Amino acid sequence: RYDRRSGEEVDIKPQEKKDQKAFVFNWDCPILISPHKHTRLYMGGNYLLKSDDRGDTWQVISGDLTRGLDRNTFKVMGVIQKPDAVAKHVSTSIFGNAVSLTESPKVEGLIYVGTDDGLLSITEDGGTTWRKVENFPFIPEMTYISDLEASVNNPDTVFAAFENHKKGDFTPYLLRSDDRGRTWKSIAGDLPARGQVYSIAEDHVNPNLLFAGTEFGCYYTIDGGTKWFKLSGLPTIAVPDVVIQRRESDLALATFGRGFYLVDDYTALRTFTPDMLDKPAAIFPIKTALSYVEKARIGGTFGRGSAGASYYAAKNPTFGATITYYLKDKHKTKKELRKEAEKGENWKYPTLDQFRAEDREDKPEAYMTIRDSSNNVVRRFSVSGDTGIHRVTWNLRYPETSPIRLSAGEKLPWELNDAGILAPPGTYSAQLATLIDGVWTDLGEPQTFKVEDLSLATLAAKDAARAEKFTFETKLADLKRAVDGVTRVMGECETRLKFLRTAVVETPKADTAILKEIDSARDKLTAIRDILSGDPTFGKRMVADPPSISGRIGNAQGALAYTTQPPTGTQREQYAIAAADFEVQLAAIKTLAETDIPAIEKKLEAAGAPWTPGRLPNWTR
Repeated sequence: RYDRRSGEEVDIKPQEKKDQKAFVFNWDCPILISPHKHTRLYMGGNYLLKSDDRGDTWQVISGDLTRGLDRNTFKVMGVIQKPDAVAKHVSTSIFGNAVSLTESPKVEGLIYVGTDDGLLSITEDGGTTWRKVENFPFIPEMTYISDLEASVNNPDTVFAAFENHKKGDFTPYLLRSDDRGRTWKSIAGDLPARGQVYSIAEDHVNPNLLFAGTEFGCYYTIDGGTKWFKLSGLPTIAVPDVVIQRRESDLALATFGRGFYLVDDYTALRTFTPDMLDKPAAIFPIKTALSYVEKARIGGTFGRGSAGASYYAAKNPTFGATITYYLKDKHKTKKELRKEAEKGENWKYPTLDQFRAEDREDKPEAYMTIRDSSNNVVRRFSVSGDTGIHRVTWNLRYPETSPIRLSAGEKLPWELNDAGILAPPGTYSAQLATLIDGVWTDLGEPQTFKVEDLSLATLAAKDAARAEKFTFETKLADLKRAVDGVTRVMGECETRLKFLRTAVVETPKADTAILKEIDSARDKLTAIRDILSGDPTFGKRMVADPPSISGRIGNAQGALAYTTQPPTGTQREQYAIAAADFEVQLAAIKTLAETDIPAIEKKLEAAGAPWTPGRLPNWTR
C-alpha cells in the first residue's frame, strides 16, 4: 500500500494463518477495491480474500475456487513432460488460481471470480454462499477466463471474456449473462476470427456501448456486440486491460508492451446512431469546458517550463471546449469535380469559360461558429471540411483585436498566440457552416454546452466581479484595436510621405516649396508616434522614458490575458490615462491622414507627378 503524500510503502500481501493451506496467486493476480466501500479490498488466488481495513488484515471468504487439477498430468506438445524438462517450473505461475474478479457496483456482495482453469464462482451475499459455473456455451472446456465485468447499468448483467491461445485456439470468446451467470449468450459478433479477447468494459451511460481489448488492438460496439469497429491510432498490439474513467468519459488502455493510451472523451460514440450518417452535418454533445489559466508549476506556460530537456513532461489535452462533428459530404471545387468526370468514358474537354471559372473560384470552406446565450457570435474559425468525423477545440477566447494578418508567419515568436479575452462562464453553442461561392450557410442544429470556471485562484473574480472583469477587458481590447489601427495608419502615412518627397524631386512641374509641407507633416507624424508608441531616442540612450499610450494598454492587457483575477486599481488607472491621451492623438492623426497629406497629393497630381501610394491618378482624353 503506497502513501502518495509521504512516499511510504506498507506490505499488505495476505499471509497464511497457522495450519492454513498455502495461497496460490497468479502472475496477474486480480485485486479489487470494492465500489461500495473504499477501505474494502478483494484479492483472488486459489481462494478469495477480503480486507475491510485497507489490507491490514485479511480473511478467506471462499472455498477453493479452482478445479484442483494437477498441472503435471497435462500433456504439453502431445506428451506428459518429464520432471527435468527444460524450464518446466520456471517463469510461470502455479496452475490453479483466480485471474479475473469483479463486484457489481449495483449490488453489494455480488461477486464473480474467474480462474485460469475455466471455472466461474459467484456469490450474491459477500462470500457466505457460492455457486459455480463449469461450462459455458460456445466456449471450450477449461478456457482461461481473461476478464469479468459486472454491469454498471444492470444489477443482473455480467460480461465474461475468455482466451484459449495456450491450446492453439485464437478465437475471440465474449459472453454476456443477464441473470447473474445462469445463462449466457455470445456477443463476439464480427470480431476478427483470430484475435482472442483479454478485457471488456461497459459504458456507464449507454449499455450497448462496449469496449473490448484483443490481441490486435481495441474494438468497440454500439449495438451490444453484433457489429464491432476497431479504434484507430493504436499500434497492432495486445490490449490486456480496458478501463473507463467515468467522470471524464475517457477510455484508458494498457498494452502488452507496457504502453498506456487514453482516448479522450469518447462520448461521441455514446450518442452515435446510424441515421446520423444521412444528415449533411451533425455536432455530437459537447462536454462542459473548464476554464482556467494554463500554467506549469515549474515555470513557463506548459510542459517542462524552464527545467530543461532532461525533465520529462507530457502534453496535456488541448485546452478549451472540444467539439466533435460529422460532415457527410466534402464540398468539392469545380476542378475536383472536373477531374472526377474525366475518369468516366463520355467526358468532354472543358471550355475556356469552364477553365476560367476554375481559376477564379474560391475554395469551399467549413467554419465553426460559437455563440453565447444571447445568440451573439463570439468566435468563428476554420475547420476541416472533409467527409467524416472530426474533432476541433475552441480555446474559450474571443478573437484578437490586432490588425488583420493574411499570413500567420508575420507573428513574432514571443507574441502571445490567439490571446483574445477569455470567455466568461456561461452557456454557449457551436454550429457548423460552409462558405461556398461567397454564400455562408449554417448546417444542422447548434449544440449547446457550458463553460465553467475551475476557480483555482485565491483571489479569482467571481459572479458579478467576473462579469465586470470581462467588461473591462472588452473596453481595453477595443481601445487596443483602435490604437493598433492608428499605428498601422501612421505607417501608411509615413510611406506615403516618403514617396511624395521623392516625387517632388522627380516631377519638373512640382513646386519645391511642397517639400517644406511634407517635412512639416512628417514632424507632426513623429510627434504623434512618440506619444502613441514612445520616443525611441530614450531607449537608444538607456534613459528612462515616460509610458506611452501603447505601453499603458499593453501592460494592462498582458497582465489580464492569463489570469482569472479582477483588474487592479493600477490597471484601471492606466486605461483611463491611455483613453484620454488617445482621444487627442486620434483627432491629430485624422487631420493629418484625411486633410494634410491628401492636400499635398492633390498638388502633386496637378503637377503630373508619377503615381504614389494612396493616390488615384486623374486622366482625361
